[in-house]
Amino acid sequence: MAAGCGGTHLASQGEPAANTADVGRDTLDFKRIEGQTYTPSDWPEALEANVYLPETPGGGLRPAALVVHGGGWQNRGPEDMQSISRKLAEQGYVVINIEHRKAPEYKFPEPVYDLQQAMAWLHAQADGWRVDTQRIVGVGFSSGAHLVSLLALSGAEGPLAEPYGGEHTRLAAVVAGGLPSDLFKFADGRLVVEFIGGTRAEEPEGYYLASPARHITPQAPPFFLFHGTWDRLVPLDHATDFYDELKANGVESELYLQHFRGHITSFLTRGNAVDAGIAFLNQQVF
Repeated sequence: MAAGCGGTHLASQGEPAANTADVGRDTLDFKRIEGQTYTPSDWPEALEANVYLPETPGGGLRPAALVVHGGGWQNRGPEDMQSISRKLAEQGYVVINIEHRKAPEYKFPEPVYDLQQAMAWLHAQADGWRVDTQRIVGVGFSSGAHLVSLLALSGAEGPLAEPYGGEHTRLAAVVAGGLPSDLFKFADGRLVVEFIGGTRAEEPEGYYLASPARHITPQAPPFFLFHGTWDRLVPLDHATDFYDELKANGVESELYLQHFRGHITSFLTRGNAVDAGIAFLNQQVF
């Protein structure tokens, strides 16, 4: 465990990656390509990704990152994740920072299907972009963290694998900030009800399938979680209980507690947490 004035950093196995990371790692230049459609032509809505291609030396394969924004499944867009995408590209990741279909028009599991299509598209570009498809990570905040976590836990071979999932949707590691991990914990608030399409009493199976905490197994990829201790929108126990369940299943994981921060401020002042998260990802894929 590491603690400072701004946060407490817990690790399931040994020291946090940020404590042992190579602080001398060089940052890279990159090229950004905006507005690339990643969905098939017959998809209900054409969706775009902003792509970041690092200028890595040599001709070897690079890791990649699927980046997903928050916004209560209804709002915001990839622009919120620009700085995180830049940081990842500077570390040598090929990044796709995507938009997805939004509630209430599109309900669960349709946004998860969008992420699965994004992964299929990334695999299709792998040769041209020199992507190692065994080293794709997922990064998200809030509802984006929720979608990425569902993809990681049940999108490849779990209950959400059909009809668009499968081996191509497998993630090597995840960074999830402000994660709503168990939708049963919400008191039928508007955002969740509109995302699922009903209350907990009306749609219990939907809430179960849409709760990442209900799908943790020993086969889960490594997870880095960060969360504000004053978060009232997504209370802290979403992170602490999820972290405890990861540990109970023997999954390598870290939890970065951001002291005195709520849901929005934990994102706006995320710098140290994101740096620690990227160090965790680097440890998994480099």
